[in-house]
Amino acid sequence: MPCENPSASRRPLWIALILLIASCALFLTLNVHGSWDFVLQRRGTTLAGLLLAAYAVGVSTLLFQTLTNNPILTPAILGFDSLYIFLQTLLVVLLGGVGYTALPVGGKFALELAAMMGGSLLLFNVLLRQGGRDLARMILIGVIFGVFFRSLSALLKRLLDPEEFTAALSNSFANFNTINTKLLAAGFVIMAVSAVFIWRERHRLDVYLLGRDQAVNLGINYTRNTLWILLWIATLTATATAIVGPVSFFGLLVAALSDRFSPHIRHSLRLPMVFLTAAVLLVGGQTVFEHLLGMKAVLSVVIEFAGGLVFLWLVLKKKK
Repeated sequence: MPCENPSASRRPLWIALILLIASCALFLTLNVHGSWDFVLQRRGTTLAGLLLAAYAVGVSTLLFQTLTNNPILTPAILGFDSLYIFLQTLLVVLLGGVGYTALPVGGKFALELAAMMGGSLLLFNVLLRQGGRDLARMILIGVIFGVFFRSLSALLKRLLDPEEFTAALSNSFANFNTINTKLLAAGFVIMAVSAVFIWRERHRLDVYLLGRDQAVNLGINYTRNTLWILLWIATLTATATAIVGPVSFFGLLVAALSDRFSPHIRHSLRLPMVFLTAAVLLVGGQTVFEHLLGMKAVLSVVIEFAGGLVFLWLVLKKKK
């Protein structure tokens, strides 16, 4: 049941905010050796990338779960990471390794963003029109798309020489240690604009939880609003993938944890909570793995493993 006490409902937000501030402070200052200016500049850039990825993954997952009214589905599970990898591989095949690396970062990102948005609209249209209320069909369609794009990527990689194969393979895995700093400015512009739009839609998003028919009966232009939200989901998914690489289950893990610690249905609380939860996991996890464990383990592997377990738990829980 949602909490009726306003102060009690916001308590998890304040706790998450305090944890995030502590995680950021530790990430910036722990085990500093040498010049503070150099270390703070390097770590500050990485921190900015982690926060941007946390916002993009967390918010896009929450929006998609709101539209589908299902806590199991995420854009990543439905094949968007596979689409990104396919686009990267296709560019390497068409342009070669040298041509691919010579591409302007901003132009390549714009091309990938446009392709991701077009592909996402096509996929979302199929899902919402044909399987929007059928969980098994939605997962099946997403898995088919994911396998299709992964198979195409694997086929194209067989045509590459070793150097070009290395260039294509470098974009196939999430990497929180090496942030694509050249896209941070564009990413934060997207983050700011999307935050304004999504925050204005927070009350309509609450109505979406009642179902499509109820939303239409309450006066919401369902088609237009859904289209805009889907475009932002695609944009945020592409932004996160371009900055840190593809992450399959991180959004699912973050959404499940934020709902667990702050089970209020209002998006005025869920939106900041999902961002803070994602940021604490990324920044805190990277602090532990980079500054305490000496990079003896990889954060992305642990996150994907934990997210996969959460996915299985949600599926089994839903069948009971």
